[in-house]
Amino acid sequence: MRTDVLNDIHSERNRQTYKWGKQVHAYAVWLTILIEEVGEVAQAIQKGSVASKDTDASDLYTELIQVAAVATAIAEQVKENE
Repeated sequence: MRTDVLNDIHSERNRQTYKWGKQVHAYAVWLTILIEEVGEVAQAIQKGSVASKDTDASDLYTELIQVAAVATAIAEQVKENE
């Protein structure tokens, strides 16, 4: 199961790179991107509750993979700058 999740994160990183190219941001910008993705995780978690809205993200797994992929992109930049 862990391998499947890690493979999905890797695939999402590839998708992000294809869509946006190599991204290099100030860490404050990365934090904004990451928190936006975490917000979508929160939306997916509350789906179906009294707090949910029609516009909320609905696929918790996909949103979690996107959070992990963005965190990976940040870690890649940190490693490159060492």
